[in-house]
Amino acid sequence: MSAITIAVDGPAASGKSTVGHRLAEALDYLYFDTGVMYRAVAWAALESGIPIEDEEQVTALAQRLDIDIEPPQEDDGRQYTVLADDVDITWEIREPAVNRAVSPVSAYGGVREALVAQQREIGAEGAVVMVGRDIGTVVLPDADLKVYLDASLEERARRRHREAKQRGATSTLEEEIVAIRRRDEIDSSREVAPLAQADDAFYLDTTDLDIDEVVQRILEALPAGARDVDDGCC
Repeated sequence: MSAITIAVDGPAASGKSTVGHRLAEALDYLYFDTGVMYRAVAWAALESGIPIEDEEQVTALAQRLDIDIEPPQEDDGRQYTVLADDVDITWEIREPAVNRAVSPVSAYGGVREALVAQQREIGAEGAVVMVGRDIGTVVLPDADLKVYLDASLEERARRRHREAKQRGATSTLEEEIVAIRRRDEIDSSREVAPLAQADDAFYLDTTDLDIDEVVQRILEALPAGARDVDDGCC
């Protein structure tokens, strides 16, 4: 099997993280969720008292913040361990305050420039499933397979609400609908690297599909030279 690069994009709660992780496991590839890098910057800004609307300060923070994504260090359901200046913030970056701050942070050109450079270095090594909102269009435009996952707003809000309840966070379904609708608007309309489906992406609506079905359909869409995989996970 020849190693390839796979880009997975889509709006919030479309299943990118779960599907990307399962896909990477099936292929024995590196799983890399670029969204956690933007969340780490948002968390660090909030923690440092930097106003999220202060683009200059947030950008400077992104340029100096040491972000490291490692295999899970704790058996608590995490897919990876996120470190910011050696502090484990894996679950902190999923808090409601970070959810609200991450879209403005990720829209800043300087922040994206600082983080995309790191993402491209990882992608250049191959054998990677990279997940985000601009992977197929900006970060890895030459990826061997580009996947765009989608789902209805209501289904994505239900997923996010379930995740919040499992973590013990308090939010209502209605609040999640409002938050995701706002996230969609910001992500799709930002001037720098807006959320968009690459012209040559494999589009998959996950609204009525379970994880196994989604992963299996992506495995079936792999380029011919990369199809010799053990997909027993599904």
